Amino acid sequence: MSKVSRRKLITTGLAATAGASGLAAAASLAHRYGLIPPDYGGLYGPGETLTYAAQRLLTRHSLAREFSTSQISKIPVANGRPLDDEAFKRLQAAGFADWRLAVDGMVARPASFSLAELKSFPSRSQITHLACEEGWSFIAEWTGVPLVDVLNAAGILPQAKYVVYFSLQKSWWDSIDMADALHPQTLLTYGMNGGDLPVGHGGPLRLRVPRQLGYKSVKYVNRITVTDSLKDFSPDGGYSWYAGI
Repeated sequence: MSKVSRRKLITTGLAATAGASGLAAAASLAHRYGLIPPDYGGLYGPGETLTYAAQRLLTRHSLAREFSTSQISKIPVANGRPLDDEAFKRLQAAGFADWRLAVDGMVARPASFSLAELKSFPSRSQITHLACEEGWSFIAEWTGVPLVDVLNAAGILPQAKYVVYFSLQKSWWDSIDMADALHPQTLLTYGMNGGDLPVGHGGPLRLRVPRQLGYKSVKYVNRITVTDSLKDFSPDGGYSWYAGI
């Protein structure tokens, strides 16, 4: 069976089972094709599964909308307070020369990159919309290195399914599947609106996942772990694991 016809069959089946037998039946069908999000349990699990499976089938390779320079927001919202601990202040005072991004887990070549080394990769700029689940949003130009390029440099192992990324801000981390990790618009951003990424917006490095809500674009990223399971990285914080828009 071709990919197109199989996709149509699965999508039609998901819709039909959701309407005829409820979300639980749709979740069972999604499970057959490996389209189960890590927060599939609990009261809202079947709904989360249906959302994730349907979007992955229909929009796996879709692009987030990109805007013109005239549409960049004049005052981009910097939600939350900048990091204020002494270790971060020392890194900032030194121009982040001693800052590193660690890449580990299911990679052939675990690595540690300086900010200068990340900037030596081919860069990409995109003007995209950051939408917060709390209702505010803004459009900005983001510049950085595609996450896929850094992952390829470290050598992703074939069994990898997820990328977990951690922040200098304690207890702040999140994860995405490989479809978003390898997507060309998912960037490790170090620049914003023509300058360095401001600390208030997550500088020196922020992950931008423009196909998902803002909470997936974690600030102050300093470690990436590639894994085949999120059993040790259970979704937390009260939000859905998959936040596709």
